[in-house]
Amino acid sequence: MTKAEIVTEIANKTGIEKVAVQATVEAFMETVKDSMVKGDNVYLRGFGSFTIKRRAEKTGRNISKNTTIIIPAHNIPSFKPAKTFVNEVKNSVK
Repeated sequence: MTKAEIVTEIANKTGIEKVAVQATVEAFMETVKDSMVKGDNVYLRGFGSFTIKRRAEKTGRNISKNTTIIIPAHNIPSFKPAKTFVNEVKNSVK
């Protein structure tokens, strides 16, 4: 499902204009992104958690040049779905 499809679905369910829904979805994503850039986690009860995971420094290999490189420690965003979310997906019938 794309962002445009999400906007259309929300607009159909709520009766709100697509332009307003688009702005709201964009604002939501920007707020989550800004919070994570600041180092804050985002918790949405019943949906899941957007968290920051720290990756340690490690040694990697560039196989085309046959050299060893150091990959510095860095943060990556992560999403962990809530148990209710996971259970709904597991129990869905296709």
